[in-house]
Amino acid sequence: MTAATPRLGASVIASGTDFAVWSGAAERMWLCLFEEESSAATRRVEMVREPSGVFSTSVPGIRDGMRYGFRADGPYAPEQGLWFDPDKLLMDPYAVAIDMPYAYDARLAERRGAGDDTAPLMPKAVVTDLTEPAMPKPPLFSPGGLIYEVQVRAFTKLHPDVPEAQRGTIAALAHPAVIEHLRRLNVSAVELMPVTAWIDERHLPPLGLTNAWGYNPVSFMALDPRIAPGGIVELRDTVGALRDAGIGVILDLVFNHTGESDALGPTLSLRGLDNRAYYRHAPGEPGRLVNDTGTGNTLACDHPAVARLVLDSLRHFVLHAGVDGFRFDLAPVLGRTSGGFDPDAPLLRALTEDAVLKDRVMIAEPWDIGPDGYQLGKFPTPFLEWNDRFRDDVRRFWRRDRGMVGQLATRLAGSSDIFSGAATRTVNFLAAHDGFPLADLVAYERKHNEANGEQNRDGHHENFSWNNGVEGDTADPGIAGERRRDLMGLLATLFFSRGTIMLTAGDEFGRTQHGNNNAYAQDNATTWLDWAGRDRELESYACALSAIRERLPVLRDGTFLTGEPTSAGFPDVAWLTEAGAPMTEQDWTDPGRFRLTMALAGPDGFRVAVVVNGDRRASSVALPQRPGFRWKNLMPGPDDSGQNPLLVPGRACLCLMETAE
Repeated sequence: MTAATPRLGASVIASGTDFAVWSGAAERMWLCLFEEESSAATRRVEMVREPSGVFSTSVPGIRDGMRYGFRADGPYAPEQGLWFDPDKLLMDPYAVAIDMPYAYDARLAERRGAGDDTAPLMPKAVVTDLTEPAMPKPPLFSPGGLIYEVQVRAFTKLHPDVPEAQRGTIAALAHPAVIEHLRRLNVSAVELMPVTAWIDERHLPPLGLTNAWGYNPVSFMALDPRIAPGGIVELRDTVGALRDAGIGVILDLVFNHTGESDALGPTLSLRGLDNRAYYRHAPGEPGRLVNDTGTGNTLACDHPAVARLVLDSLRHFVLHAGVDGFRFDLAPVLGRTSGGFDPDAPLLRALTEDAVLKDRVMIAEPWDIGPDGYQLGKFPTPFLEWNDRFRDDVRRFWRRDRGMVGQLATRLAGSSDIFSGAATRTVNFLAAHDGFPLADLVAYERKHNEANGEQNRDGHHENFSWNNGVEGDTADPGIAGERRRDLMGLLATLFFSRGTIMLTAGDEFGRTQHGNNNAYAQDNATTWLDWAGRDRELESYACALSAIRERLPVLRDGTFLTGEPTSAGFPDVAWLTEAGAPMTEQDWTDPGRFRLTMALAGPDGFRVAVVVNGDRRASSVALPQRPGFRWKNLMPGPDDSGQNPLLVPGRACLCLMETAE
C-alpha cells in the first residue's frame, strides 16, 4: 500500500457513495447494503479488486444513514491463518459510525459451513458524510499539566446534577457541574478511557458480566453507541465545551489487539478480511496467533495496512473532533517488528512526523506481556510515558518499606534514571483504572476480585498496599484517621512531583472498589462514582494541592535538576535532612530514614520546599534561611508561616514557598 492508495471506508460523493476496503488475500469481496432496520441485505454488490489489494465500488444514490457491511471469500484454512467465510458479515475497519453496540454470540465464532448468516447478529456500519475539516487548533495540554483519567460511563452514571438521560455518555462531560468540578481541580486534560466500539470477552456473558472499560475494541473510529449515541458530533461538541473551559481531551485508544480474540474467538472484521495481514503470527506458523497482549491476538502494526489504519484513525479524531492527543494502551505493540520492539519503528516515527499528528500529545503505556515487553523510558521523544516506577516506589515509601528515601527523591525530581535528555517524559501516577483506586491502597493488603468470576486469580498480585490494621471497611475512628493521613500524604506527593501527573477520576474524593483491583467487568456500583457519598473534605484538600501546583511553575517543570546554581545563585535543587543539612551518603543509605526535604530554586529567585515526613511521629524540620525572607506554608489549615524549624505532622507532605518579609 502506498500514499496513492484510494481512500478507504465509505466516502459520500455528489452521485452517491464510494466504498473501499483492503485485503491482500481475499479472492472476492461484496458490499452488503441494509435498508432501515432490516437485518437482511436488500442489495449485494460485488466489489472490484485493484492491484493494491483494495476492493472498491461506487453506488449511485447512496447517502447519509445507509447501513452496510462487507463479505469476503477466499481459502478457509485456519491452520494456515486463512478464515474467509462469506456467511460472516464483516465490519468496515474504516466505519465512523455503527447502528448498535457489539454483542458477543457464540454463532459469530462458528467454523465455515457450520453456522448461518451472521448479519442478524452484527452491527452495521453507517454511511456518514463528514464535512471536510479545517486544521484543528493547537493542543491545550502541555507536559507538566494534570491529566484526569475518566471512564465515561462510570464517571457520570450517578451524578445528581446531570440529566438522567445524559448520564453515562460523552455529552455528560460537557455539563456545567462536571466542568466546574474539573476546573476546581485545575485539570489540564481529561483522558477518556476507550470510547470506540468494543465487544464483551466471551467468558463474561455466562457470568452475567459486561466489559465496563472498553479495552476490547472491534472498531477503531466508530464510537460506541452506549456512551456516544450522538456519534462523532457528540464527541466534537464535548471537546469544544471542555476546550472553552481551558481543558483538553486525550483519547485512550487500543491499537494492540481486537475483540476477535484467539482462534476460538468471533469473526467480526479484520479476521474475516485478511487474518494473516492484520494480526501477528508465530514465525513459520501462520495458524498460530502471537499473544503479546494477553487477549488472544496482537495487531501487526508493522504491516502497511495496519499502520495506515492506525494513522487514519488518529487523524480522524484530530480533524473531526479536535482532540489534544492520545494515550496508547500496551504501546510497545505499535513499535513491534519481526525483530522485537524498535523505538524507531516506522509507525512510531510516523506518529511524530505526520502533518496532522506531530503537534498532538502522545502518551505510551510502555509495556506489554511479550518478549522484552517492558520498555519504560525507551519510547522516542516527544512521547510521554506512564511511569509505574513512580507508582510503585512512592507506594513503597508510604507503606514504610525500608531504604526507599533515595528512590522517592528520584521520583519526585522526574526520574532521571529512566528518561534521557534535558527533560523528563514521565507521567507520574499513584493509581489508574488498572489496579486499586487510591483509597483502597491504604485499606486493603490483598485484592478481592471474587465478583469477577475468576476465583480471585485475575488482577495484580503485588499492589504495595497496606490496610492500617483492618482489611477493608472499618468503623474504628483511629484507623480511619490513619487512612486519611496516608491518602493526604500520597496525594501531596503526587501533586508536588515534577513532570506530568495523572489522577484517576474519583481518587480526589476517596472512591473505592472494595478491594477489587481489576474491575474491568463491573459495570455497576463497584465502578460508578458515588458523587452523593464522596469525601468532600478530601476533595477540597486535593483541589488545594492542585492550586498550589498551578501557582508554582517549578513543580510543573520537567527539566532535569543538576544541583548547579541558577541565575538567582541557589542550586536548582538541594536535598536536606530535617536538620536543614545536606543529605550525606549515610543519610541516603539509612534504611530507616523516612524524612526528606526537596528545596527547589524557582525562576523568580524564590525557593520552594517540599517536605516529606513518612514517619508516624511528628518531626521538627529546619529550612535554609536568608535575611529578609521567611517560609510560607502553602498547605490548607492553620497558618504557621514563619516558623523555622517547622513542626511537620506524621505521615505528611508539605509545600512551602520562600517570600520576602
